[in-house]
Amino acid sequence: MQPSIADFAAGCFWGMEETFRRIPGVLEVQVGYEGGTLPNPTYEDVCSGRTGHAETVRVTFDPARVGYARLLDIFFDHHDPTTPNRQGPDVGHQYRSVIFFHTPEQKQLAQQEKQRRDSTGEYARPLVTAIEPATTFYPAEEYHQRYYEKHGLAPACHLGNGKRAVRHPPS
Repeated sequence: MQPSIADFAAGCFWGMEETFRRIPGVLEVQVGYEGGTLPNPTYEDVCSGRTGHAETVRVTFDPARVGYARLLDIFFDHHDPTTPNRQGPDVGHQYRSVIFFHTPEQKQLAQQEKQRRDSTGEYARPLVTAIEPATTFYPAEEYHQRYYEKHGLAPACHLGNGKRAVRHPPS
């Protein structure tokens, strides 16, 4: 079976890169920029907020070992899909929540999962994740690839997942 590709934007790409790298069946994760208008943007271009790109991870995976539905679970559970243009302290259009689909099946699964999660009542606010066709993916500069690994840091850029706090009854 041929490897498949999935593109997810969930705020800071470093944390999502590290999260997806740990999943059995994921063959490669690359950080980059997608969804904007400027060809070959740099990190500085994207951070300016004027290119329309989102910090994105491109996940190459073996669908015989990990399904797209599982990747969607990881995406939604490891960022806050209820905050427009923001993840934790990172604010701007480049930090928006987006699923860039490559096939009609990916689009359908993404729409179903977003709708399912939105209807559960477990989120504090409605999900704002956009579901858009994949466009040109521009790999980020080499110093952004495997950033946490290269610097010996623990992933720390994603705070919360937008779900309501669980309240336990008094004992």
